[in-house]
Amino acid sequence: MYINSAYLNNSLVDFMDKSKPLIVGSCGTYHLYTNPRLPTYRPKGRLDFQILYVASGKAHFYFNDDGTDTVVHAGNMVVYRPKEPQKYEYFGIDQTEVYWVHFTGSDIKNMLRGYGITDEMHVINTGTSLEYTRIFKQMILELQRHQSNYPEMLALLLRQLLILIHRQLTTKNKIKNVYLDSEMEKAIQYFNDNYNTEINIEEYAASRGMSVSWFIRCFKQFASTTPMQYIVSIRIANAQVLLETTDYNVTEIGNIVGYDNPLYFSRIFKKQKGVSPSEYRVRAKVGNTHTAFV
Repeated sequence: MYINSAYLNNSLVDFMDKSKPLIVGSCGTYHLYTNPRLPTYRPKGRLDFQILYVASGKAHFYFNDDGTDTVVHAGNMVVYRPKEPQKYEYFGIDQTEVYWVHFTGSDIKNMLRGYGITDEMHVINTGTSLEYTRIFKQMILELQRHQSNYPEMLALLLRQLLILIHRQLTTKNKIKNVYLDSEMEKAIQYFNDNYNTEINIEEYAASRGMSVSWFIRCFKQFASTTPMQYIVSIRIANAQVLLETTDYNVTEIGNIVGYDNPLYFSRIFKKQKGVSPSEYRVRAKVGNTHTAFV
């Protein structure tokens, strides 16, 4: 078994301290190779908060009194709050690698909520990342070396970890399938290269072996917009550039960005930007002379 841990003021005693917004009390890692079992049981919990990150293998947690075993696989983090009973164990056969950090502060609950970690959350699907392990290892080093301002550095590192967790939580509904990710990237590239031509979404989806409904659903999950909305946004963005930097008339600009009908182009442009193409051009010229056009 490999173990590396460090404690604030070299004290293993857990504590609650509300003198500062965030205080890291201890941090460490375990990696089971041959040891058959490593259990932890704290029936009365601790005074501080704890986050555990399962980097590889799996861990067994018992959140309920009925002894139900919740298997937490690599790519997940577990949160314990003060005075919550803690019971969990790792097994050598699982080759478990886990990192943990204990922390306290003046308003930790609200801070966690701000990062998307609600009060009822115990297990958070974060995915695995070398960035997580880097942060944990850096926190261990800071606690071991006691360099100047290390408590502040520890707080910054933990906040960085929480920000990464929040980013993962806010994007957890996006596509995780590598093949589909690649297909959506190809679609975006195709739309960027051909935005000023007539693009038939149904035909494009069929050319990639997908139904149009499935393609649109996947694209929206990936890009947070529909394929057609994405194409329109590219057309309008390029129309803005032409209106600001060339003397082409509105009809010509509409043709350049993919609209044969100038009235339809003007209607779409106004819907997107709030003003007609002609008015946009006038305001842009005034803005270039006096102030920026917003």
